[in-house]
Amino acid sequence: MAPDRRRAFNILHLVSGDLWAGAEAMTFSLLKELKNYQDLSLSVVLLNEGTLANKLREQGLKVHVIDEKHHRFWDIARKARRILGASPPDIIHSHRYKENMLAALTSLSQGGAELLATQHGLPECLQEASLATRLITSANFHLLSHRFAKTVAVSHDIRKVLIQRQSFSADKVEVIHNGIDIPAPRMPASGSGPMVIGSSGRLAPVKDYPLMIEIAGALTSINRNGFRFELAGEGPERPVLEALIERHGLQERFFLKGHLDDMEGFHHGIDLYIVTSLHEGIPMSVLEAMAQGLPVVAPAVGGLLEIIDDGREGFLIEGRNPADYAQKCLLLRDNHELRRRMSQAAREKAERAFSARIMAERYYRLYRRIASCPI
Repeated sequence: MAPDRRRAFNILHLVSGDLWAGAEAMTFSLLKELKNYQDLSLSVVLLNEGTLANKLREQGLKVHVIDEKHHRFWDIARKARRILGASPPDIIHSHRYKENMLAALTSLSQGGAELLATQHGLPECLQEASLATRLITSANFHLLSHRFAKTVAVSHDIRKVLIQRQSFSADKVEVIHNGIDIPAPRMPASGSGPMVIGSSGRLAPVKDYPLMIEIAGALTSINRNGFRFELAGEGPERPVLEALIERHGLQERFFLKGHLDDMEGFHHGIDLYIVTSLHEGIPMSVLEAMAQGLPVVAPAVGGLLEIIDDGREGFLIEGRNPADYAQKCLLLRDNHELRRRMSQAAREKAERAFSARIMAERYYRLYRRIASCPI
Protein backbone atom coordinates (compact mmCIF):
# COMPACT_ATOMS: atom_id res chain seq x y z
CA MET A 1 0.00 0.00 0.00
CA ALA A 2 1.39 3.42 -0.95
CA PRO A 3 2.29 5.70 1.96
CA ASP A 4 -0.04 8.59 2.77
CA ARG A 5 0.90 11.68 0.75
CA ARG A 6 1.42 13.67 3.96
CA ARG A 7 4.24 11.39 5.09
CA ALA A 8 7.41 13.40 5.51
CA PHE A 9 10.35 11.96 3.65
CA ASN A 10 14.06 12.73 3.71
CA ILE A 11 16.06 14.02 0.76
CA LEU A 12 19.84 14.20 1.08
CA HIS A 13 21.88 16.11 -1.50
CA LEU A 14 25.52 15.30 -2.22
CA VAL A 15 27.40 18.21 -3.81
CA SER A 16 31.05 19.18 -4.18
CA GLY A 17 30.63 22.86 -3.28
CA ASP A 18 34.24 23.76 -4.04
CA LEU A 19 33.33 26.46 -6.57
CA TRP A 20 30.24 28.55 -7.16
CA ALA A 21 29.59 26.87 -10.49
CA GLY A 22 26.49 25.77 -12.37
CA ALA A 23 25.79 22.70 -10.23
CA GLU A 24 26.18 24.69 -7.03
CA ALA A 25 23.99 27.56 -8.21
CA MET A 26 21.30 25.15 -9.38
CA THR A 27 21.44 23.17 -6.11
CA PHE A 28 21.05 26.33 -4.04
CA SER A 29 18.07 27.54 -6.09
CA LEU A 30 16.47 24.10 -5.87
CA LEU A 31 16.92 23.65 -2.12
CA LYS A 32 15.80 27.20 -1.39
CA GLU A 33 12.47 26.40 -3.07
CA LEU A 34 12.16 22.82 -1.79
CA LYS A 35 12.29 23.97 1.82
CA ASN A 36 8.81 25.41 1.27
CA TYR A 37 7.43 21.84 0.94
CA GLN A 38 6.36 20.87 4.44
CA ASP A 39 6.57 17.12 3.80
CA LEU A 40 10.27 17.23 2.87
CA SER A 41 13.13 16.94 5.33
CA LEU A 42 16.23 18.29 3.56
CA SER A 43 19.90 17.85 4.36
CA VAL A 44 23.09 18.40 2.39
CA VAL A 45 26.54 16.81 2.44
CA LEU A 46 29.22 19.00 0.87
CA LEU A 47 32.80 18.02 0.12
CA ASN A 48 34.09 21.57 0.60
CA GLU A 49 33.43 24.64 2.69
CA GLY A 50 32.62 27.68 0.57
CA THR A 51 29.94 29.91 -0.84
CA LEU A 52 27.34 27.17 -1.19
CA ALA A 53 27.75 25.99 2.40
CA ASN A 54 27.34 29.53 3.70
CA LYS A 55 24.31 30.28 1.53
CA LEU A 56 22.57 27.05 2.55
CA ARG A 57 23.19 27.72 6.24
CA GLU A 58 21.69 31.19 5.81
CA GLN A 59 18.55 29.46 4.54
CA GLY A 60 18.40 27.39 7.73
CA LEU A 61 19.20 24.13 5.96
CA LYS A 62 21.03 21.21 7.58
CA VAL A 63 24.59 21.20 6.15
CA HIS A 64 27.37 18.66 6.75
CA VAL A 65 30.84 19.32 5.35
CA ILE A 66 33.39 16.53 4.84
CA ASP A 67 36.39 18.41 3.51
CA GLU A 68 37.90 16.46 0.63
CA LYS A 69 41.17 18.40 1.01
CA HIS A 70 41.76 16.70 4.36
CA HIS A 71 40.19 13.27 3.86
CA ARG A 72 40.81 10.42 1.49
CA PHE A 73 37.88 9.14 -0.55
CA TRP A 74 37.26 6.11 1.65
CA ASP A 75 37.34 8.29 4.77
CA ILE A 76 34.76 10.57 3.16
CA ALA A 77 32.58 7.55 2.36
CA ARG A 78 32.81 6.29 5.94
CA LYS A 79 31.88 9.71 7.38
CA ALA A 80 29.01 10.05 4.88
CA ARG A 81 27.65 6.63 5.94
CA ARG A 82 27.71 7.79 9.55
CA ILE A 83 25.75 10.94 8.65
CA LEU A 84 23.19 8.91 6.72
CA GLY A 85 22.88 6.43 9.54
CA ALA A 86 21.86 9.18 11.96
CA SER A 87 18.97 10.23 9.70
CA PRO A 88 18.41 7.68 6.93
CA PRO A 89 17.28 9.35 3.70
CA ASP A 90 14.57 8.10 1.39
CA ILE A 91 16.41 9.56 -1.60
CA ILE A 92 20.06 10.52 -2.12
CA HIS A 93 20.37 13.17 -4.83
CA SER A 94 23.90 13.62 -6.19
CA HIS A 95 25.31 16.09 -8.68
CA ARG A 96 28.74 15.06 -10.05
CA TYR A 97 30.68 11.85 -10.67
CA LYS A 98 32.49 11.80 -7.30
CA GLU A 99 29.24 12.43 -5.44
CA ASN A 100 27.54 9.77 -7.59
CA MET A 101 30.12 7.21 -6.46
CA LEU A 102 29.71 8.30 -2.84
CA ALA A 103 25.94 7.99 -3.14
CA ALA A 104 26.25 4.44 -4.45
CA LEU A 105 28.71 3.43 -1.74
CA THR A 106 26.89 4.99 1.18
CA SER A 107 23.52 3.67 0.07
CA LEU A 108 24.77 0.10 0.48
CA SER A 109 24.39 0.58 4.23
CA GLN A 110 21.03 2.32 3.71
CA GLY A 111 19.07 -0.34 1.86
CA GLY A 112 15.92 1.74 1.55
CA ALA A 113 17.51 4.80 -0.04
CA GLU A 114 16.79 5.39 -3.71
CA LEU A 115 19.44 7.12 -5.83
CA LEU A 116 18.89 10.11 -8.12
CA ALA A 117 21.53 12.10 -10.00
CA THR A 118 21.43 15.31 -12.02
CA GLN A 119 23.62 15.34 -15.13
CA HIS A 120 24.50 19.02 -15.51
CA GLY A 121 26.51 18.74 -18.71
CA LEU A 122 28.56 16.46 -20.90
CA PRO A 123 32.23 15.48 -20.42
CA GLU A 124 34.65 17.82 -22.15
CA CYS A 125 36.80 16.56 -25.04
CA LEU A 126 36.90 12.90 -24.01
CA GLN A 127 38.92 11.97 -27.11
CA GLU A 128 41.78 14.12 -25.84
CA ALA A 129 41.38 13.15 -22.18
CA SER A 130 43.73 10.86 -20.28
CA LEU A 131 42.98 7.17 -19.96
CA ALA A 132 42.13 7.70 -16.27
CA THR A 133 39.57 10.39 -17.13
CA ARG A 134 37.96 8.23 -19.80
CA LEU A 135 37.75 5.28 -17.39
CA ILE A 136 36.19 7.44 -14.66
CA THR A 137 33.65 8.84 -17.11
CA SER A 138 32.74 5.38 -18.36
CA ALA A 139 32.42 4.06 -14.80
CA ASN A 140 30.25 6.99 -13.81
CA PHE A 141 27.81 6.47 -16.67
CA HIS A 142 27.70 2.73 -16.00
CA LEU A 143 26.91 3.45 -12.35
CA LEU A 144 24.16 5.93 -13.21
CA SER A 145 22.52 3.65 -15.77
CA HIS A 146 22.57 0.53 -13.55
CA ARG A 147 22.37 1.64 -9.91
CA PHE A 148 20.37 4.86 -9.94
CA ALA A 149 16.59 4.99 -10.02
CA LYS A 150 16.67 8.04 -12.28
CA THR A 151 19.13 10.39 -13.91
CA VAL A 152 17.90 13.91 -14.55
CA ALA A 153 19.30 15.52 -17.68
CA VAL A 154 19.08 19.31 -17.59
CA SER A 155 18.39 19.40 -21.33
CA HIS A 156 16.79 17.19 -23.97
CA ASP A 157 20.12 17.25 -25.80
CA ILE A 158 21.90 15.66 -22.83
CA ARG A 159 19.11 13.07 -22.48
CA LYS A 160 19.55 12.14 -26.14
CA VAL A 161 23.30 11.67 -25.69
CA LEU A 162 22.83 9.50 -22.58
CA ILE A 163 20.38 7.23 -24.38
CA GLN A 164 22.03 7.04 -27.80
CA ARG A 165 25.73 7.10 -26.87
CA GLN A 166 25.83 5.83 -23.29
CA SER A 167 23.13 3.13 -23.52
CA PHE A 168 20.86 4.51 -20.79
CA SER A 169 17.31 3.12 -20.77
CA ALA A 170 14.95 5.85 -21.97
CA ASP A 171 12.63 5.34 -18.98
CA LYS A 172 15.48 6.05 -16.54
CA VAL A 173 16.34 9.52 -17.88
CA GLU A 174 14.11 12.50 -17.10
CA VAL A 175 14.51 16.08 -18.32
CA ILE A 176 14.13 18.92 -15.85
CA HIS A 177 15.45 22.27 -16.98
CA ASN A 178 17.47 24.34 -14.56
CA GLY A 179 15.72 27.25 -12.89
CA ILE A 180 16.75 30.49 -11.19
CA ASP A 181 15.40 33.03 -8.77
CA ILE A 182 13.70 35.70 -10.88
CA PRO A 183 14.91 39.18 -9.84
CA ALA A 184 12.82 42.34 -9.82
CA PRO A 185 12.65 44.04 -13.23
CA ARG A 186 15.47 46.49 -13.85
CA MET A 187 15.41 49.86 -15.53
CA PRO A 188 16.60 49.72 -19.15
CA ALA A 189 20.06 51.11 -19.90
CA SER A 190 20.26 54.66 -21.22
CA GLY A 191 21.86 53.53 -24.48
CA SER A 192 24.58 56.18 -24.34
CA GLY A 193 28.27 55.31 -24.68
CA PRO A 194 29.74 52.13 -26.13
CA MET A 195 27.73 48.91 -26.19
CA VAL A 196 28.99 46.67 -23.38
CA ILE A 197 29.05 42.99 -24.34
CA GLY A 198 29.56 40.57 -21.47
CA SER A 199 29.83 36.93 -20.57
CA SER A 200 30.59 34.88 -17.46
CA GLY A 201 31.77 31.40 -16.65
CA ARG A 202 34.76 29.28 -15.80
CA LEU A 203 37.74 30.14 -17.99
CA ALA A 204 37.99 26.63 -19.42
CA PRO A 205 38.48 25.28 -22.97
CA VAL A 206 34.83 24.20 -23.41
CA LYS A 207 33.73 27.85 -23.09
CA ASP A 208 35.97 28.85 -26.05
CA TYR A 209 36.51 32.41 -24.84
CA PRO A 210 39.24 32.90 -27.47
CA LEU A 211 36.31 33.11 -29.90
CA MET A 212 34.85 35.94 -27.82
CA ILE A 213 38.17 37.78 -28.15
CA GLU A 214 38.12 37.24 -31.91
CA ILE A 215 34.58 38.65 -32.03
CA ALA A 216 35.80 41.65 -30.03
CA GLY A 217 38.63 42.11 -32.53
CA ALA A 218 36.19 42.01 -35.44
CA LEU A 219 33.86 44.57 -33.85
CA THR A 220 36.57 46.98 -32.76
CA SER A 221 38.09 46.89 -36.23
CA ILE A 222 34.74 48.27 -37.47
CA ASN A 223 34.23 50.77 -34.63
CA ARG A 224 37.13 51.09 -32.19
CA ASN A 225 35.19 53.03 -29.55
CA GLY A 226 31.73 51.56 -30.11
CA PHE A 227 32.16 48.45 -27.96
CA ARG A 228 33.54 47.29 -24.61
CA PHE A 229 33.83 43.67 -23.48
CA GLU A 230 33.69 42.21 -19.98
CA LEU A 231 34.27 38.59 -18.99
CA ALA A 232 33.60 37.47 -15.40
CA GLY A 233 35.12 34.29 -14.01
CA GLU A 234 38.35 32.53 -13.22
CA GLY A 235 39.98 29.37 -14.51
CA PRO A 236 43.02 27.73 -16.08
CA GLU A 237 42.65 29.53 -19.44
CA ARG A 238 43.23 33.01 -18.02
CA PRO A 239 46.91 33.31 -19.15
CA VAL A 240 45.90 32.23 -22.67
CA LEU A 241 43.15 34.85 -22.78
CA GLU A 242 45.42 37.60 -21.45
CA ALA A 243 47.94 36.84 -24.20
CA LEU A 244 45.22 36.90 -26.86
CA ILE A 245 43.84 40.21 -25.62
CA GLU A 246 47.30 41.72 -25.87
CA ARG A 247 47.91 40.19 -29.32
CA HIS A 248 44.68 41.75 -30.62
CA GLY A 249 45.52 45.10 -29.00
CA LEU A 250 42.34 45.01 -26.90
CA GLN A 251 43.79 45.93 -23.50
CA GLU A 252 41.58 49.05 -23.32
CA ARG A 253 38.49 47.32 -24.74
CA PHE A 254 38.40 43.79 -23.26
CA PHE A 255 38.42 43.33 -19.47
CA LEU A 256 38.81 40.12 -17.48
CA LYS A 257 36.83 40.83 -14.31
CA GLY A 258 37.83 37.73 -12.35
CA HIS A 259 35.47 36.11 -9.85
CA LEU A 260 32.52 38.33 -8.97
CA ASP A 261 30.08 37.85 -6.10
CA ASP A 262 27.79 40.60 -7.39
CA MET A 263 26.59 39.10 -10.66
CA GLU A 264 23.46 41.23 -10.60
CA GLY A 265 25.66 44.33 -10.69
CA PHE A 266 27.65 42.76 -13.53
CA HIS A 267 24.48 42.19 -15.55
CA HIS A 268 23.28 45.71 -14.88
CA GLY A 269 26.51 47.01 -16.40
CA ILE A 270 26.22 45.23 -19.75
CA ASP A 271 23.88 45.58 -22.74
CA LEU A 272 24.22 42.20 -24.42
CA TYR A 273 25.17 38.72 -23.22
CA ILE A 274 27.32 36.56 -25.47
CA VAL A 275 28.05 32.82 -25.32
CA THR A 276 30.84 31.10 -27.25
CA SER A 277 30.79 27.60 -25.71
CA LEU A 278 31.47 24.44 -27.68
CA HIS A 279 28.64 22.80 -25.74
CA GLU A 280 26.23 23.74 -22.96
CA GLY A 281 23.51 22.07 -20.92
CA ILE A 282 21.10 24.65 -19.53
CA PRO A 283 23.61 27.26 -18.29
CA MET A 284 22.53 29.14 -15.18
CA SER A 285 24.59 32.12 -16.36
CA VAL A 286 22.47 32.50 -19.50
CA LEU A 287 19.20 32.16 -17.56
CA GLU A 288 20.37 34.81 -15.09
CA ALA A 289 21.29 37.17 -17.93
CA MET A 290 17.90 36.66 -19.60
CA ALA A 291 16.10 37.26 -16.32
CA GLN A 292 17.88 40.62 -16.18
CA GLY A 293 16.47 41.44 -19.62
CA LEU A 294 19.64 40.88 -21.63
CA PRO A 295 19.38 39.64 -25.23
CA VAL A 296 21.70 36.70 -25.90
CA VAL A 297 23.91 35.93 -28.89
CA ALA A 298 24.96 32.28 -28.68
CA PRO A 299 25.99 29.25 -30.75
CA ALA A 300 23.24 26.89 -31.86
CA VAL A 301 24.49 23.99 -29.73
CA GLY A 302 23.26 21.79 -26.90
CA GLY A 303 20.68 23.11 -24.48
CA LEU A 304 20.99 26.66 -25.80
CA LEU A 305 18.53 25.60 -28.50
CA GLU A 306 16.04 24.87 -25.70
CA ILE A 307 16.44 28.30 -24.09
CA ILE A 308 16.62 30.74 -26.98
CA ASP A 309 14.29 31.06 -29.95
CA ASP A 310 16.40 32.53 -32.72
CA GLY A 311 15.29 36.09 -33.45
CA ARG A 312 13.13 36.35 -30.31
CA GLU A 313 15.22 36.36 -27.11
CA GLY A 314 18.44 36.77 -29.06
CA PHE A 315 20.26 35.13 -31.93
CA LEU A 316 21.56 31.59 -32.41
CA ILE A 317 24.65 31.32 -34.62
CA GLU A 318 25.44 28.30 -36.77
CA GLY A 319 29.18 27.62 -36.91
CA ARG A 320 31.99 29.48 -35.20
CA ASN A 321 32.81 32.34 -37.57
CA PRO A 322 33.53 35.52 -35.53
CA ALA A 323 32.09 37.67 -38.33
CA ASP A 324 28.66 36.04 -37.92
CA TYR A 325 28.58 36.89 -34.23
CA ALA A 326 29.87 40.40 -34.93
CA GLN A 327 27.09 41.00 -37.46
CA LYS A 328 24.36 40.22 -34.91
CA CYS A 329 26.04 42.37 -32.25
CA LEU A 330 26.16 45.28 -34.69
CA LEU A 331 22.50 44.79 -35.52
CA LEU A 332 21.53 44.94 -31.85
CA ARG A 333 23.69 47.99 -31.24
CA ASP A 334 22.13 49.92 -34.11
CA ASN A 335 18.51 48.76 -33.77
CA HIS A 336 17.32 49.97 -30.36
CA GLU A 337 13.72 48.79 -30.90
CA LEU A 338 14.89 45.26 -31.71
CA ARG A 339 17.09 45.23 -28.62
CA ARG A 340 14.15 46.44 -26.49
CA ARG A 341 11.86 43.69 -27.82
CA MET A 342 14.48 41.00 -27.30
CA SER A 343 15.17 42.28 -23.81
CA GLN A 344 11.50 42.00 -22.88
CA ALA A 345 11.17 38.56 -24.50
CA ALA A 346 14.27 37.26 -22.67
CA ARG A 347 12.90 38.39 -19.32
CA GLU A 348 9.47 36.88 -20.03
CA LYS A 349 10.99 33.56 -21.17
CA ALA A 350 13.08 33.21 -18.02
CA GLU A 351 10.09 33.99 -15.82
CA ARG A 352 7.68 31.71 -17.71
CA ALA A 353 9.85 28.64 -18.27
CA PHE A 354 13.00 28.75 -16.12
CA SER A 355 12.08 29.87 -12.62
CA ALA A 356 13.39 28.02 -9.57
CA ARG A 357 9.79 27.52 -8.44
CA ILE A 358 8.95 25.56 -11.61
CA MET A 359 12.16 23.51 -11.34
CA ALA A 360 11.47 22.66 -7.68
CA GLU A 361 7.90 21.57 -8.44
CA ARG A 362 9.18 19.16 -11.09
CA TYR A 363 11.85 17.70 -8.78
CA TYR A 364 9.30 17.39 -5.99
CA ARG A 365 6.99 15.37 -8.22
CA LEU A 366 9.92 13.19 -9.30
CA TYR A 367 10.96 12.61 -5.67
CA ARG A 368 7.40 11.54 -4.91
CA ARG A 369 7.32 9.09 -7.81
CA ILE A 370 10.67 7.58 -6.86
CA ALA A 371 9.63 7.24 -3.22
CA SER A 372 6.26 5.76 -4.31
CA CYS A 373 4.32 8.53 -2.65
CA PRO A 374 1.13 9.79 -4.33
CA ILE A 375 1.04 13.37 -5.62
